[in-house]
Amino acid sequence: MPSSTSTFETVADVLRTQFETGDAPLEPATPLNALGLDSMSLMEFVFAVEDRFGLRIPEERLDPRQADLTLADLCKAIDEALAAARPAAA
Repeated sequence: MPSSTSTFETVADVLRTQFETGDAPLEPATPLNALGLDSMSLMEFVFAVEDRFGLRIPEERLDPRQADLTLADLCKAIDEALAAARPAAA
C-alpha cells in the first residue's frame, strides 16, 4: 500500500517549490481552496502533482474546484491511482 505520508510530503514539496502558498503550515486537512491559489493555479498545481507522480487522475475522481477538497483527498486519489497503475502481483 502506498504511503500517504510520503505522498503528502511530495505534494507539499510541489506546493512549496512551484507555487507561492504563503507561510501557513501545510497539513493534510488543509482545503485546496485555502492555499491562496486562483482556479487556474489550482489546476496547474494538480497537473504539477500528476507530473511529479507520473500519472493522471480522472476529473470525475478529483475535481480541484470542489469546495471541501483537502490535501489529504488529493493524496488519497494519488495513492489509489498509483495502486491501480501497478500490475497485479503474481
